[in-house]
Amino acid sequence: MSRKTRQSSYYLLTLGCPKNQVDSDGMASLLDEQGYRLTDNPRWADVLIVNTCGFLEASKEESIAALQELSSRKSKNQVLVAAGCLAERNSQEIVQRVRGVDGLLGTNRWMDIAPLVENLRSARRGRGFERIALLGEPESQNAEPTPRNPVQGASAYLKISDGCNAPCTFCSIPSFKGKLRSHDFEAVIAEAQALTAAGAKELIVVAQDTTDYGRDRGEANSLARLLAAIAHRTNDLRWLRLMYAYPGHVTNELIETMAATPQILPYLDIPLQHGHPATLRRMHRPSNVDMVRRSLESLREAMPDIALRTTFIVGFPGETEEEFQGLLDFVQDIRFDKVGAFTFSPEPGTPAATLPDQVEDEVKQERWERLMAAQQPISLQRNQAQIGKSLTVLVEGHGDGLSLARSYRDAPEIDGFVLLAGIHPMGEMMDVNITGAMEYDLVGEPVRAEASIGAVTQIALV
Repeated sequence: MSRKTRQSSYYLLTLGCPKNQVDSDGMASLLDEQGYRLTDNPRWADVLIVNTCGFLEASKEESIAALQELSSRKSKNQVLVAAGCLAERNSQEIVQRVRGVDGLLGTNRWMDIAPLVENLRSARRGRGFERIALLGEPESQNAEPTPRNPVQGASAYLKISDGCNAPCTFCSIPSFKGKLRSHDFEAVIAEAQALTAAGAKELIVVAQDTTDYGRDRGEANSLARLLAAIAHRTNDLRWLRLMYAYPGHVTNELIETMAATPQILPYLDIPLQHGHPATLRRMHRPSNVDMVRRSLESLREAMPDIALRTTFIVGFPGETEEEFQGLLDFVQDIRFDKVGAFTFSPEPGTPAATLPDQVEDEVKQERWERLMAAQQPISLQRNQAQIGKSLTVLVEGHGDGLSLARSYRDAPEIDGFVLLAGIHPMGEMMDVNITGAMEYDLVGEPVRAEASIGAVTQIALV
């Protein structure tokens, strides 16, 4: 096929959180509609896109490195676009450090990817190149994401809002994502229907704060109504998973809806960030720890098998040994199923970056290790409690003669697996008996052994 008639192609690299993946899927869908095809080889792409992350210093550097790598190898006929959080937050740094970037596309402008690409390519062909930046809010404030057709595997992310109203002193996201903007109720349901029609069996609801959905429209506590509508109006949906709930926004109505709706998994991710009131006050996070305890108790009373996940920051400015011990005591008392932890990273432009009593890096690391050491036996015990139970799992990977599956207790990319002997079809949902447990993973065997394909091997517990 001649170069004149060959189909134009694009390469799209996504960095950062699942919310970025949703935007990347949207860009891919729009480019596909314009006749472009996706390629996994940047050498053969006409358009190179990096959907960047700018949340932490480490993620910023990863984004810059990816852009520099593509820039160093791109040909004169290729165009390179820096999209997403870092493009919105610090476009000047990208321009200064990556000379080959042709276009900048902010977090609120991903839906303009197709005209941006066409303008860049036309300028290249006409040799009248000038860098194009589309940042800030689009001209139409009411633009809603279009339903996306691409589904990777049997799971898909469903983003229900953009931006955030929380005043956390450590977080830079509101500075470049803006205030909360809830997506239209019916548009979210339409996207859920499109994703399941395209093969998704699991939808993972994400936002900066999912439990804030609708508050910007004066519709507080509308998340429960949205989840129920998705579950009841979306055919073939098996699992509906809720992420990124905010302390204090987990209402009784939400808990009741989760407990009463079979498709909504008994799983909840509540990033608490700390367990000591003084630290939480400096973070500008909800500091009523007793309220948090009561909320978690209500969840467990309504759903005894619920898997609770949280995230903590250690080494926040001013964190004393007493405050850190308060966090350890909180973890021991609550006994979360899943815990993620990060050492504090001072992000430029955030109030926390200039707070007094910054904690030494060595102390941060030592506290992180102590927190994870405290959580590991708890995770093991919570997993051991699953032995003898039957769980439905979703197969999503293979390796070393094993199948990697997830139960309702495991969100993709951040939690563990259920390990199954033999090779089972990707995307299959099956019932398994849990026969073993480790700190982060479970071991199971299919209820119907004939469902496996290939040789069965013994899984050793280490």
